[in-house]
Amino acid sequence: MAQRDFYETLGVARGASEDDIKKAYRKLAKELHPDRNKDDASAEAKFKEVNAAYEVLKDPQKRAAYDQFGHAAFQNGMGGGRPGGGPGGADFASAFSDVFDDLFGDFVGAGRRGAAGGQRRTRGADLRYNLTITLEEAFAGKQTTITVPGSATCSGCDGTGSEGGAQPQTCPTCQGMGKVRAQQGFFTIERTCPTCMGRGQIVKNPCKVCKGAGRVPKERALQVQIPMGVEDGTRIRLAGEGEAGLRGGPPGDLYIFIEIAPHKLFQREGMDLHCRIPVPMTTAALGGEIEAPQLDGGRSRVKIPAGAQSGKQLRLRGKGMPQLRGGRYGDLYLELQVETPVNLSARQKELLQEFESAGGDNSPDSRDFFSKVKDFWDGMTG
Repeated sequence: MAQRDFYETLGVARGASEDDIKKAYRKLAKELHPDRNKDDASAEAKFKEVNAAYEVLKDPQKRAAYDQFGHAAFQNGMGGGRPGGGPGGADFASAFSDVFDDLFGDFVGAGRRGAAGGQRRTRGADLRYNLTITLEEAFAGKQTTITVPGSATCSGCDGTGSEGGAQPQTCPTCQGMGKVRAQQGFFTIERTCPTCMGRGQIVKNPCKVCKGAGRVPKERALQVQIPMGVEDGTRIRLAGEGEAGLRGGPPGDLYIFIEIAPHKLFQREGMDLHCRIPVPMTTAALGGEIEAPQLDGGRSRVKIPAGAQSGKQLRLRGKGMPQLRGGRYGDLYLELQVETPVNLSARQKELLQEFESAGGDNSPDSRDFFSKVKDFWDGMTG
């Protein structure tokens, strides 16, 4: 049976670039891999056909020979085909290595990352610390001491993991590579070395203090400077203050996440502050002054205009939160809440009744609203 055209097999044009050919092969290799098509008996044959096509077209010299002579270039000794059956043989290691990581990256990634001597020293893990502060502390900034659980380099072995500080020995299983290879059919699979767990070294005489880890649990007290204007969710990084490295590796970092506790008077919105202030009905009607609080502990005398309604906002410039490392300040907004009097005495009720009987256009919003309601009802009945 005639062989299928290699360009057609990969689904590319004859003038396709090397990059297009590689992308086409990568896509087909993933789709047709036998491990992903166990129920399809033809998948393995198609997979081999795709590999054979790519083995030729990825090589400029072989591709040139194929473009000139077709499949005949690899028959009867022409074209420099590989010993053992040419491009269609079972040895696909050369072609498949180009996309090996794409297909099996998760499976052998640890082994590949351990190449060239293995992971003898492992960087310590990063740590997270949640710190809750008050709104006043976010306003003024503060210096505080935190206690961080973690680990430190073992003093008994200076972080080597070996008794007396001796250096670990090269792993005899992987020869220091941190990975081992196994042949499965026409694939060469790399795995993390089971003896040294990818580190490339082993400790024959573990340190009695750290049991060979090179680090020991230890709590540390750290001074932390909280800047003025810090916001909820801000992250502060302390380089090198994380988990100690394994076997003398570099330490990780410590990340402090700031959480600001709710305040009983103020609500924050960016650099601005909001405060709801109850105002007596008489003050709102006649006008007057109130004393408003500030987050820094100060006080502001604020004039209430006559006829003020609930929801009206009064703005105090520069009385809000400081900008983080900026020098500017936001504003403080006072939202008035007109308070209806309760527990009235007989005389107070009498005065309110006299006020109501006196009439007058004292509630324009109410009059306008009920005028619209009347129009609505009239429209419905009409």
